[in-house]
Amino acid sequence: MVTKQTEPVTVISLRKLSLETPESQPKESKTFTVEDAVETIGFGRFHIALFLIMGSTGVVEAMEIMLIAVVSPVIRCEWQLENWQVALVTTMVFFGYMVFSILFGLLADRYGRWKILLISFLWGAYFSLLTSFSPSYIWFVFLRTMVGCGVSGHAQGLIIKTEFLPTKYRGYMLPLSQVFWLAGSLLIIGLASVVIPTIGWRWLIRIASIPGIILILAFKFIPESARFNVSTGNTQAALATLQHIAKMNRSVMPEGKLVEPILEKRGRFADLLDAKYLRTTLQIWVIWLGISFAYYGVILASAELLERDLVCGSGAKSESQSQVAVTLPDTEESHSPCHCHMFAPSDYRTMIISTAGEIALNPLNILGINFLGRRLSLSITMGCTALFFLLLNICTSSAGLIGFLFMLRALVAANFNTIYIYTAEVYPTMMRALGMGTSGSLCRIGAMVAPFISQVLMNASLLGALCLFSSVCVVCAISAFTLPIETKGRALQVSDAEIISVFQYLTQSSHYYKN
Repeated sequence: MVTKQTEPVTVISLRKLSLETPESQPKESKTFTVEDAVETIGFGRFHIALFLIMGSTGVVEAMEIMLIAVVSPVIRCEWQLENWQVALVTTMVFFGYMVFSILFGLLADRYGRWKILLISFLWGAYFSLLTSFSPSYIWFVFLRTMVGCGVSGHAQGLIIKTEFLPTKYRGYMLPLSQVFWLAGSLLIIGLASVVIPTIGWRWLIRIASIPGIILILAFKFIPESARFNVSTGNTQAALATLQHIAKMNRSVMPEGKLVEPILEKRGRFADLLDAKYLRTTLQIWVIWLGISFAYYGVILASAELLERDLVCGSGAKSESQSQVAVTLPDTEESHSPCHCHMFAPSDYRTMIISTAGEIALNPLNILGINFLGRRLSLSITMGCTALFFLLLNICTSSAGLIGFLFMLRALVAANFNTIYIYTAEVYPTMMRALGMGTSGSLCRIGAMVAPFISQVLMNASLLGALCLFSSVCVVCAISAFTLPIETKGRALQVSDAEIISVFQYLTQSSHYYKN
């Protein structure tokens, strides 16, 4: 009798479990985030197109920035400029860059990366064309400053690339973008060697504007960042973008519904100085400032060493020129050695060879970033940069100088690669563009100071200028080594709220399954 009574109870309890199981199923509706979708879709044809189009923004930016180095001797001659006036041109370009980097960063976090990128290209192309019609030195400085304002928005192309790339490909694809900067630098030097001696520097500027205009037409093939859309609550646009990428890559979307916490507050400057990011932000700013100071210092120093014959071994030539200048202080001819020393074909070749160095360490830089991590890789390359600045003071041949400049360009390019990647990865989506914008803005302070060291102080004391560059690099190496966060292999963060909400979801899920 006892067994007969217990049997129904057992059956009922089993039925109760079987009935409860389907009821609990709807509670487990599948969801996924943009990060999940990007990782699931993987790398494919869309990312190749993204890499080519957004990477080409580096070609345009390099041409506009390097233009100053190749045009400086010509405008010095045409308008009879002093050293400080030539340096002021570069300084004002980077002043415009600095001011608008913050502004474009704020606007990109609020209105979208794609819109700001398009506006910055239209702005830059317009004022670059106007520069070629400059009637005087003052107009030239003003219009190049406006070009600098526009170029500052080109960093949004890097952010769009970063936000679409799967985690494991960021450390490889982003450093390869250096190829585009190298292409732009080599292109403008090559054009300058042909165009300036024949039809003049004004036509060089007009020709240099063409790639930017063409690239504007290609932007329609790249969508707005899905991470930005979903962070503003525009989930449908983000989903459509992800589906388009999956289709283009011949891949599949993750199952479920796209969810992401809507960020009520957009990126604010105060967020960068929040307790969680304060130390990281301050150290990143120091590194950006120092890297930019060293990078543009090398570029301008290369041109100055060639233009002014400050190379060891050319002392006799320099002395003879200075004697001419002293003997004939009041004649017009006495100014020609100072104002009209144009680049010779050999000087352009030297610039091309040293510029090509920017790609030389790229394979090692990629390996270092992915295996040693961002922090250690950056500290090593910054330390080596400091050493090679000091080596420039060694009395050597022209070939030796080219070798040192070649290695310096390779190292400073590797520095920029690493800090670009680190800054884009360390900040969450809500403040990523602002973080990049403020960092890019502050680094222009270094770029603004560099011309006065490379084009003014270097003429007075070569060793003093080189020691200053080297000291700044040592400070940056220490700052990089002590950065509090390593981003190697880390998924891009949306916000702190995302981390908390995911933790709460996992906690609730574990309680549910335990019960």
